[in-house]
Amino acid sequence: MSAEASNPVPNDRGQHLLRVLIQTYIRDGQPVGSRTLSKDASLDLSPATIRNVMSDLEEMGLVSAPHTSAGRIPTPKGYRLFVDTLVRYRQPDDDEIRRIQAQIQGESDNPEALIGAVSNMLSEFTSMAGVVTVPRAPYVTLRQIEFLPLSESRVLVILVVNDREVQNRILHTDRDYSASELQQAQNYINEHYAGIDLAQVRVSLLEDLDSTRDSMNQTMHEIISVAQSAMDGVVDPASKYVVAGETNLMDFAELSDIDTLRRLFDAFSRKRLILDLLDRSIKAKGVQIFIGEESGYRIFDGCSVITAPYHVDDDTIGVLGVIGPTRMAYDRVVPIVDVTARLLESALSQHS
Repeated sequence: MSAEASNPVPNDRGQHLLRVLIQTYIRDGQPVGSRTLSKDASLDLSPATIRNVMSDLEEMGLVSAPHTSAGRIPTPKGYRLFVDTLVRYRQPDDDEIRRIQAQIQGESDNPEALIGAVSNMLSEFTSMAGVVTVPRAPYVTLRQIEFLPLSESRVLVILVVNDREVQNRILHTDRDYSASELQQAQNYINEHYAGIDLAQVRVSLLEDLDSTRDSMNQTMHEIISVAQSAMDGVVDPASKYVVAGETNLMDFAELSDIDTLRRLFDAFSRKRLILDLLDRSIKAKGVQIFIGEESGYRIFDGCSVITAPYHVDDDTIGVLGVIGPTRMAYDRVVPIVDVTARLLESALSQHS
């Protein structure tokens, strides 16, 4: 089934009115009525015609009518069509680019201060929350692995990576293994793979297990196969992010009730949730826009998250972005996120 069949697209007039409605709603924060839309759209259409178009847009799921108002507001689906096809993005002007560049260059000798400056800058330029992940090492090196038997066919895997950072995994196995069996397997891995990039360890383990299938006893083979899966999902332990401007979210009426703010601030303090969202952008090409429920987390249903990865040479080492309400000026925020990522890349490349 084509995208058009599953997601009807309004005609040119409908798209124009949807664009104007969203721009008006972003500007004023109030449901948009037919009279306002007629004036802002600069079209010679009667209020009745506009109401018919609005009804069509509502049937398509692009706008909705709050119970207390005759006006319409955009839905997440409407915002998605807007950012994908209707918005006219406005690049930062030369003065704004110079200001961003100056702040980045001013902290380029101190990576930690640089990340803090960038998050503050994103917050300042957008009046929302700015987030930047701390640059991660391009490689995660295995230093040591240890297996400890647990009850109910479980094994605790202790991974020591990079500069002695420790990560633990609990694996469920098909049967119980003795401490001596696990010791034998960990000795084999530590002897052959310590000091090697974890991604390469995973590849080499698969190849070596295949080539030694006949000579290695079955128990060793099983345990090392289990260990290989333990290395999936290991992240650079230095991965964390810096956030600035969370309190800016209190200024938006749609996010300002105490329960919503409490949940949002809890998400910022826990960090894992936001890191997971940012990590989903680590391999993206360019800017990613998560609108409402697209984030996958209910706490962000009223928010949009704009992210962009940043690189040094061919390595993606971090993500930066902005978190704000779905009612944000996408035409301005998206280019700011993109330009900031590119300028941060330039500064980091000069000092790599």
